[in-house]
Amino acid sequence: MRYRLDVVAPTVLDAVRFAGGWVYDRVMAGWDVTVLVGSDEDVRPLEILGADTLDLEQVLASWEQRPHPQTVAVAADLFDLDDRVRRGVLGALEQGATEVTLWGTPRSSDLDSSVDSVEHRLSAAARAFKAQALAAAGAVTEPVGATETFCCGMSASVAADLVPAS
Repeated sequence: MRYRLDVVAPTVLDAVRFAGGWVYDRVMAGWDVTVLVGSDEDVRPLEILGADTLDLEQVLASWEQRPHPQTVAVAADLFDLDDRVRRGVLGALEQGATEVTLWGTPRSSDLDSSVDSVEHRLSAAARAFKAQALAAAGAVTEPVGATETFCCGMSASVAADLVPAS
């Protein structure tokens, strides 16, 4: 069985901008990566990174029946604004079997003591593919950094690619 990462994003550009390098590196490490975004989005930038996509609203409607991934990555804005996303994240943290990773800064105090800052150092290939995905999403001039920073809600990552941010 392969590891699974589900990425919950408000837009394709948001997923690429904040987690695109990590998505690419996890795909190349053999993970099944699915990005959940709106059905009206052009998903080509995510295909460049090797990710599959599903309609966010359809998945949220049947979230409880969906098999739990080893890792779920969520935009903090969605955590703050969508009760279904917040319940799913908090439920995963309570169960303890799913690594919960967020990008951005959650405004909710629900996570204050349960998340730590971590970062992923992008491979050279991830930086190149992320740049191409950003260009395909219309963010041609956006620079690609060497790391992506997240808040992680599990004491030990299921993969060694997330390390404490200094």
